[in-house]
Amino acid sequence: MERGKEQGMVVMPQQNPLEQLQAKFKEVETSFRGWLAKQSLPVEAAVVTTTSAAQGAAIGAFMGTLTNDVSSSLPTPPQASLDPQAMASLKQAQALSGGPLIQARNFAVMTGVNAGISCVMKRLRGKEDVQSSMVAAFGSGAMFSLVSGMGGPNQIANAATSGLFFALVQGGLFQLGQKFSQPPAEDIYYSRTRSMLSSLGLQNYEKNFKKGLLTDNTLPLLTDSALRDVKIPPGPRLLILDHIQRDPELKEKQGRRR
Repeated sequence: MERGKEQGMVVMPQQNPLEQLQAKFKEVETSFRGWLAKQSLPVEAAVVTTTSAAQGAAIGAFMGTLTNDVSSSLPTPPQASLDPQAMASLKQAQALSGGPLIQARNFAVMTGVNAGISCVMKRLRGKEDVQSSMVAAFGSGAMFSLVSGMGGPNQIANAATSGLFFALVQGGLFQLGQKFSQPPAEDIYYSRTRSMLSSLGLQNYEKNFKKGLLTDNTLPLLTDSALRDVKIPPGPRLLILDHIQRDPELKEKQGRRR
């Protein structure tokens, strides 16, 4: 009896603790984003700026530990013997290769200001585009210039120059990301076809559709002879035509065209 009970017991597979932790973190993140979206603009901007600044500070502190040894090994010349241009170059080097506290401050300002402005722009404009991204980058670069002390004595001009540089770089990166994230223009006309072929396990014949210019718009018009002309074998032709007949939307379009 005991052996029978042991054999009848179902052993539940143990879940990966890392996967459980990731799922829990994703759930908390989703709940937080949902709560944040319901808040007023000032509250959302303040929370986003603070959290992003904290993340930037952590990254900056880590980067500062890597550059601290390099900056400490550089000789520090007497400031009295340096001309204004040399002093400006020295400040730029110190700003870029400072210790953990300096880098934590710099990164906190850059990430916090960028995230805060992006949040406000998204709320006001209702979308994220290159203009909003460049405005946020300009504010981030200007504040970084003011806080880090980079440049010469004219802080306003240096802030504007740094902001413009940040904005141009961010705009270029945004456009580059958009270009690579979007499918080629040709593929837009084959999204329905690709989905159909994938569901039938006939992905290899997508090139045949493209070669014959059989786009998504031609799916309701497909015939056996049309598929034969693009060199699709009889078996796959039957599956494709049967799928089109069973698809309510495609079948409705067939009825409209007749």
